[in-house]
Amino acid sequence: MERIPIVAPRVTTDRLVLRQFETRDFETFAARFMDPTAMAFLHPIPDRRTAWQKLAALNGGWTLTGAGWWAVEVRETGELAGTVGAFFRETVLERGPDADLELGWTVFPEHRRKRIAVESARAALAYGFERHPVKRVIAHVAPENVASVGVCTALGMTLEGDVDFYGLPSLRYAISRAR
Repeated sequence: MERIPIVAPRVTTDRLVLRQFETRDFETFAARFMDPTAMAFLHPIPDRRTAWQKLAALNGGWTLTGAGWWAVEVRETGELAGTVGAFFRETVLERGPDADLELGWTVFPEHRRKRIAVESARAALAYGFERHPVKRVIAHVAPENVASVGVCTALGMTLEGDVDFYGLPSLRYAISRAR
């Protein structure tokens, strides 16, 4: 297979590499995103075909908006540990320069409780503020997802309140650009 052009920037932290998704990620990605336990606070993907479409869409956001999702790789082992994003939703089409950048993360079960979500989300947040002239960054968290609430707190985000997130109750956290 021909080498795919890189569209997602590479960001490194002490323990992680945030990088573009590659075909080598597919088996792990599909297995975790189809697993109801791994996706307890999200909607599991129903099949491999949908997993492939999601993987492709996560890469595609970069070409549409210059923001998107990364594969989170453990530097020491090269394992795919999850995903993290600093991305724009479709509301960017309506709101333009007033659109919020959004953070999201998923850490696969075998890599949880190692602060990978905090480390990768902190890097994504810094990248987002560095590259985009947004006023704030938001995150939507399921109310019962205590671990993700902890990530928001560790990042210095504050709770804005309860919101309806595409028909699901959610908590919205936000952090403003430092002046």
